[in-house]
Amino acid sequence: MHQQPCLFTPASGATALPYLLAMPQAYTADDRTQWPLLLFLHGRGERGNDFTLLKKYGIPRRLEEIADFPFITASPQCPDDSDWSAHSETLMALVDELLATYRIGPNRVYLTGLSMGGRGSWQLAMLNPERFAAMAPICGRIPDMPNFLENIPRLKQLPIWVFHGAQDPIVPIENSEKLVAALQACGGNVRFTVYPAADHDSWTETYANPELYTWLLAHTRMVDGRQ
Repeated sequence: MHQQPCLFTPASGATALPYLLAMPQAYTADDRTQWPLLLFLHGRGERGNDFTLLKKYGIPRRLEEIADFPFITASPQCPDDSDWSAHSETLMALVDELLATYRIGPNRVYLTGLSMGGRGSWQLAMLNPERFAAMAPICGRIPDMPNFLENIPRLKQLPIWVFHGAQDPIVPIENSEKLVAALQACGGNVRFTVYPAADHDSWTETYANPELYTWLLAHTRMVDGRQ
């Protein structure tokens, strides 16, 4: 599936982010469908300005292997001297530009990421809980934001499906366990999948599972009082 190299330069003057953009085959100039958008955040090892790195894992890798995908996808690339926590405003500005440019349903914006991108997904959702219809963070650490677990009720209305490998030596599973337990304690809408034999790579199986995409698309958020 074709992924188009793009560059997003925010009006704020913040650091520009290169990204890969992919469109469903059915997206045409005459089609009036409001398409879902999936924002993917990669891990630490894929930082820089080399799209070959970006295509090693996760959604960009998945798109290289299939002919079509039911989402518009945006996969930004983090500079190699920082992490996603430094780019939250830019990521949301990118989402806003995509909403203004393409036929994307504002109630159908989804978020996912792996490892550093899993942590980035938790943080981006915490800062913007009203912007996403559902989220799937994979093997992410608890963000370094002050009192993150105490403030997690901000996410109780957001459908979240968490994934982690039980044998993960890089990001111990205790991170996801604590996040899930905090959400369950406040009545959050959360699912938790643990791969008993998996180490840090809990994303290959996750992104190969069609159920994930069916689950994402089953959720919409309220926009102007409507789903």
